[in-house]
Amino acid sequence: MPDQKNQNNSESSSGGIVRRVLNANPDLLLRALSAVILAPIALVLTWAGGFWFAGLALLGMLIVYWEWHRIILQNTLRPIALLGYVLLLFIGYAYYLAEPIWIAAGLVVGALVLYGAGGFDRSARWLSHGYLYAGLSLVALLSLRQGDEGLFFIIYLFLVVWGTDIGAYVCGRSFGGPKLWPAVSPNKTWSGALGGIAFSSLLGMGFVAFAGGTQLLWAFALAVVLSAVSQLGDLFESSLKRRFKVKDSSRLIPGHGGLLDRVDGLVAAAVFSYVIGVMLGGQLFDPNAGLMLFAS
Repeated sequence: MPDQKNQNNSESSSGGIVRRVLNANPDLLLRALSAVILAPIALVLTWAGGFWFAGLALLGMLIVYWEWHRIILQNTLRPIALLGYVLLLFIGYAYYLAEPIWIAAGLVVGALVLYGAGGFDRSARWLSHGYLYAGLSLVALLSLRQGDEGLFFIIYLFLVVWGTDIGAYVCGRSFGGPKLWPAVSPNKTWSGALGGIAFSSLLGMGFVAFAGGTQLLWAFALAVVLSAVSQLGDLFESSLKRRFKVKDSSRLIPGHGGLLDRVDGLVAAAVFSYVIGVMLGGQLFDPNAGLMLFAS
């Protein structure tokens, strides 16, 4: 009887914890279901590479730009915003043709055209920023998937960014403490930020070791930086929404908000990885050669 009583108490306690978690996070089950459905699709298309990953990246950045101009224009639509879609499609076509000059011109000239056609006002300036944000992210993601190490690096990048989110959530909820930047994101804490960096760095290094790489210290160090960059990307998007008094970029993903809310850290880390890879000797269409993360 005592054992049965202890078991019942344990089950009651466990049920109480689950209920408290669900009460504190009413969208948790919906968020989990959305992730279970969408994450495998993204991973399969990433593994397939080529046309499939290019289509995924292009569609994703078109949606990101759509959500961006919804934030800026407060759900209204100025005709000039439509030009951004055409320009992003041009960037994708220029990338397909492997024309770096066209890509650079499309990004720079496209942003200036958007700004000028909008009358050089505040909304037009932010629209041009959104176009650059989506365009640079598209080029970075497509380039990082190229080459012999492309698939491994993209998975590494995913794990670092996802590990950052998980580690930050668990440590922030468990330890609390001083806020990271309350004026921008009142729920984020220093304990969460540091926990996210620690967990994602170990996760990234573990993946490189599992994949047969030997640059483990470099994998750990790069993950530390990418984790910090992804959190800065998250904070940047939070500051954008706060500036324009918007809670979510959209309601596209049940329980999560918009796509921009989910990939803000990923695209920041991807653009940073691309720039570092090229600076370290990689090619414009193969930055992984400079990162040498999986070199023997």
